[in-house]
Amino acid sequence: MPDSNSTAVGTRQSERDQLDLFRALPGDLAARDAQDLMAYPFFSLAKSKRIVPIDFRAGSIAIRVEAVPEHGLATIWDADVLIWAASQIVQARDAGLKTSRLMSTTPYKILTFVRRGTSVRDYDRLKAALDRLQSTSVMTSIRQPTERSRHRFSWINEWKHTSDVHGRARGIELILPDWFYTGVLNESLVLTIDRAYFDLTGGLERWLYRLVRKHGGHQHGGWSFAFVHLHAKSGTLSPLKHFAYDLRQIVHHQTLPGYRLVITHDLNGEERLNFAPVPIDPPTQRLRKRRLISSVGDKL
Repeated sequence: MPDSNSTAVGTRQSERDQLDLFRALPGDLAARDAQDLMAYPFFSLAKSKRIVPIDFRAGSIAIRVEAVPEHGLATIWDADVLIWAASQIVQARDAGLKTSRLMSTTPYKILTFVRRGTSVRDYDRLKAALDRLQSTSVMTSIRQPTERSRHRFSWINEWKHTSDVHGRARGIELILPDWFYTGVLNESLVLTIDRAYFDLTGGLERWLYRLVRKHGGHQHGGWSFAFVHLHAKSGTLSPLKHFAYDLRQIVHHQTLPGYRLVITHDLNGEERLNFAPVPIDPPTQRLRKRRLISSVGDKL
C-alpha cells in the first residue's frame, strides 16, 4: 500500500496531466479583480505574520481562512498574484484564446504587472508570497449549491520553478484552484480595477479600495457602511478603536484612486463611511479608454 506522501504526489501529478498549459500573455494588460475576493475577508491586512484564522459569518455566507505556522496567512499583497492571474485569464478569454488553471510565466512578468521591483529581494518576496498562497487553507459557502455546502481549497494548488535542459531558471508554473478559476471565468464576477491600486502601501487602504470598488462601482449616489460593519467585514485583528482611527486617516488623506470618501454620523451618532466615484471630465474619459492615462492622471 502506498504511503500518504506517495498518494499526494500522484494526485498532484494527475491534476497537472489533465490540464493544458496556459502561457502568460505579453503586454500591458488591464487589471482585473474577482468580486468575491473584493467583498469578503480572505486575506491578512498586516505585514507581520498572522497565524490567527479569519472566521467570518454573515447570513448564509461563511468563510474560514487558516494558516500554517511556518508561512502564516496569505496577505492582501500576496493577492496581487491572483489579480495578475485573473487579468491574464480574462484577457485571453476575451481574445478567444483557451485558458487553463495551469499557468506558466516568469517572476518578472508578475512583478512588473503589480508595480514591484525586480531585484533579488523582490524575487524572494514573490516566492514567499507563492508559498503563503499555497499553504493558506480557505473554506467557504460562497457559490455553493446549498447553504450548508462548503468548498475548501488553497489559493494556489501547487507551484514550481521551471528550468531548461542546462538547469537554468526559465520561470514558474502554478495551478489555480477551481473555485477561483470558475469565478474569474464568470464575466459578472470580475471587475476592472485602477492600476494605481498597486501603489497603495497600507493593508487597510488596499482592502478598502477593493471593497469600495466592489460596492461603490460607478453609482452616482455612491454607497455607505457603518464603521462597525466595516470592522467586522475586514477580518482584521485590530480593535475597533484603532481601526476607526486608521479609517479616519485614510479619509483625511483621500488616498483611494477614483473615489471620494466622506465620514458622516447616523441618527444614533455612529460613524459611517460614505464613498462615491470622483467625476471624470469627457476628455479625460476618452484618454482613459485609450489607456493613455490612468484614472488618477498618471501616464501609463
